[in-house]
Amino acid sequence: MGEALLATQIALLLLVGRGLGEIMQRLGQPAVIGPLLAGLILGPSVFGWVWPAAQHVVFPHSAAQQNLIAGLADVGILMLLLLTGMETDLRLARKVGKPALAVAAAGITVPFCCGFALGEVLPGSLLPDPHQRLITAAFLGTALSISSIKIVTMVIRDMNFMRRNLGQIIVASAIMEDTVGWVIIAITLGIAGAGGLAVLPLARTVIGTAIFLVLSYTIGRMLVFKLIRYVNDYFVSEYAVITAILLVMLTMALITQAIGVNTVLGAFVAGVLVGESPILTGEIEDRLRGFITAFLTPIFFGLSGLSVDLTILKDPSALALLVVLIAIASVGKFAGAFAGGWFSGLNFREAFALGCAMNARGSTEVVVATIGLSTGALTHNLYTLIVTMAMVTTMAMPPMLRRALVRLPIDREEQQRLDHEALEARGFVSKFERLLVAADDSASGKLASQFAGFLAGQRGLPMTVLDIQPLPRSDEAAETPADAADRNLTDKSPAALAKESADKAGTEANSRDNAAKPRRAEVIARTETADATDAVAEEASKGFDVLMIGLERMCDAHGVFSEDVNRIVTSFQGPVALVIARRDGGDRAAQGERAARPQRKILVPISGTEVSRRGIELAFALTSPNAASVTALDISRRNTARDGAPQAAIRSRNEAAVLDDAKELGARHGFKVATAVHLDSAPEAAVLREGARIKADLLVIGAARRVGDALYLGETVAALMERWTGDLVILAT
Repeated sequence: MGEALLATQIALLLLVGRGLGEIMQRLGQPAVIGPLLAGLILGPSVFGWVWPAAQHVVFPHSAAQQNLIAGLADVGILMLLLLTGMETDLRLARKVGKPALAVAAAGITVPFCCGFALGEVLPGSLLPDPHQRLITAAFLGTALSISSIKIVTMVIRDMNFMRRNLGQIIVASAIMEDTVGWVIIAITLGIAGAGGLAVLPLARTVIGTAIFLVLSYTIGRMLVFKLIRYVNDYFVSEYAVITAILLVMLTMALITQAIGVNTVLGAFVAGVLVGESPILTGEIEDRLRGFITAFLTPIFFGLSGLSVDLTILKDPSALALLVVLIAIASVGKFAGAFAGGWFSGLNFREAFALGCAMNARGSTEVVVATIGLSTGALTHNLYTLIVTMAMVTTMAMPPMLRRALVRLPIDREEQQRLDHEALEARGFVSKFERLLVAADDSASGKLASQFAGFLAGQRGLPMTVLDIQPLPRSDEAAETPADAADRNLTDKSPAALAKESADKAGTEANSRDNAAKPRRAEVIARTETADATDAVAEEASKGFDVLMIGLERMCDAHGVFSEDVNRIVTSFQGPVALVIARRDGGDRAAQGERAARPQRKILVPISGTEVSRRGIELAFALTSPNAASVTALDISRRNTARDGAPQAAIRSRNEAAVLDDAKELGARHGFKVATAVHLDSAPEAAVLREGARIKADLLVIGAARRVGDALYLGETVAALMERWTGDLVILAT
């Protein structure tokens, strides 16, 4: 009977909560309001008031039945805090640190003081223990001061303000407030557990919390990263990474419980660390979010609504107190955030929008109130007032913030940054999250390692380098002294070269943009003496966005890819960058001259196709503007003079657009791109002529993989592989 009743309760909470959430979202309100309203409707406020007997049958007051669904709700709290932490971008908070810090400090202090003062004058009938007024006042102050990241982010995203300067300040302020709020809650619960404001227990709680946070964001971050990487790379069972994430959450929740603070702090910090993991794929995050949002969130918030009894508002004093609570919460939060924004240098309209945004409490407020109720810091009546206040202020925030943001002007500098980021979002290389390199000790392997290291270091991407050591073949010719010289251009391994290049690129990125330092690129090295195809196939199954190959046997003298390359490319489903190092026909003097050249000259053929655009994107990502010049050659022209006038005019406009796009892409990466056109020439002839004219030493080509057993990228690429004498990078997609 208990299981059937539990299933009925869950079904009702999911059905009504999801339906009302859909309606709320269509009305421009946060979807979380739906489950709360579902709880209100199914609880004593509506269902119990209209038909109390039926409500008691479905939601009985027996402790055994209540504990069943309360257990799910408790898990829901931890999972919700885990998800909140995963959505907390600390890098954004660091990027806009000064104004966000000022807003968060004032936005917490002012409403906290207002709420604490209100708690000190509340009637004793609303307190669970008049002798423990301090704890109730601290909970009330925290409830009034904290903001909901989810609600704020939802409205900012709806208004297309996520990348605006003010939007980033608003979100970063909410992140800081949320983080500090959970620390305050942890300390408050520590005081509650000690039975009052005792010096030693309070000191133990504060010091324990501080040590936990310091260790979590140093040693803990490293351990979480390594655990997720290990499970992702070596476990073959389904959803192993999600299991690892849940174990991290539960472990950290138990640690915080052991040091005398609530488990919610551990779950939140675990979410922050998991969210910062460099190999947390969007698919894993979406699956975890889907389960929490679809199942646990409606149950938790529905149960929170069930605990609200709005019938107490029949008492005029309770209704008056609710009005006072809403007024104090709204004015205190608005005043604090407005003052923080104003004193940090924002204008009146921006500070006004900040004040409106920070008044969203939503899910966070309900979690705080639920914890207060479960720990005995709040009475049911005070809990009802706080949750009702949270719902009112949360529903009022979206229309207020939308009105405040809709006509906010944008200056020229911000518009340029937004245009730049819009181009970045549409990019191909910018979507890479994890790189795989298959390289040996040849010149091509080392060049591929250096290129991959620079690409990863610019954005702090994790990279795995497979140092391929092929087994000797019986028909292999003896190595000549010239070959040995080529193989010993440097005694560094591919992984060491990749790490060196990544560190250099990271340093350059830091000096270029101190406000948003990228993560330090993590390079994992593995030496493979077995078949290269098997090694790449096994590693590729762990999830990589691009494969870069640099082997001694890349192709023959006629531009036909080697059997090793064909087999490796076949084993990898994503884009592949093929790196071929050339040596000027064996002219050692020419090799030394090119090696000493301070700046590379890169040539990129473009044709207006998506694959050629990806090629020029890759060219920009392989080196810095200070170390290279780029020329984009339009090879899309074909016998323009023999075309009719209208067709020629259309083609001319299209070609101009292709070249303008190349320049725009270059500007995004800091390159000043030169452009060139060769009329009435075959594509390969045009490339060779332009390469000779500018003395290019690196050719980067974007090409489409043709269907077939062997890797074939078209006649133009094959001809250039045969005749180009410089270094060559081909991006095959």
